[in-house]
Amino acid sequence: MSCDYIFKFITVGDSAVGKSCLSYRFTDRIFPGGHDPTIGAGFFCRTITINRKKVKLHIWDTSGQERFRSITRSYYRAVSGALLVYDISRRETFDNVVFWLKEVRQHVHPDTNIMLVGNKSDLDPHKREVTTEEGSRLAGDHGLMFLECSARTGQNVEAAFVQTAKAVLERIQPIESDVEELKHRGIRAFPFHGRRLASIYVTPLITTINRKSSCCFSS
Repeated sequence: MSCDYIFKFITVGDSAVGKSCLSYRFTDRIFPGGHDPTIGAGFFCRTITINRKKVKLHIWDTSGQERFRSITRSYYRAVSGALLVYDISRRETFDNVVFWLKEVRQHVHPDTNIMLVGNKSDLDPHKREVTTEEGSRLAGDHGLMFLECSARTGQNVEAAFVQTAKAVLERIQPIESDVEELKHRGIRAFPFHGRRLASIYVTPLITTINRKSSCCFSS
């Protein structure tokens, strides 16, 4: 399928916060309960339409396990958007957000759009350890977008990815004809099906991938 843009996204955060489940919910519209932990990184893709532009999202779902950290850093290269995920029922995953944010910002372009996501908002209130206000405050302090989501029910999952993609599109549109500036921001422009396609994508050197489906979903 032809498209106007390809954006490379990553999901980052502690292990078992639901990064893979969010990606599955967004791309395949399913909740894969009981799936195995991600090894290295998983790959997902989906094409969406924003302001009459077709945008294909290539989503690299990185492992939160420390033993894979040297591998997953290679996926941070040439990223246009990132979802930084924590579990609202596990305080330590929220406390580690600043660490993950530092990891991301050390490797991505300064203008990369980052969405802070508090996952598992469907849980009973008595299981919550991080308030919505705390998440919003942390996002504001670090210049991030913010949403609470539920990969299980699908609440706000679409919005998290689409709002991040919309922010990327708004950021690059004023300079989409400036090839050198696009390159400076990790964006590669080249002709594609008669259009100019701005591709924020670099194939990682590491190819460890967890993916049960190889198709790209379009909507």
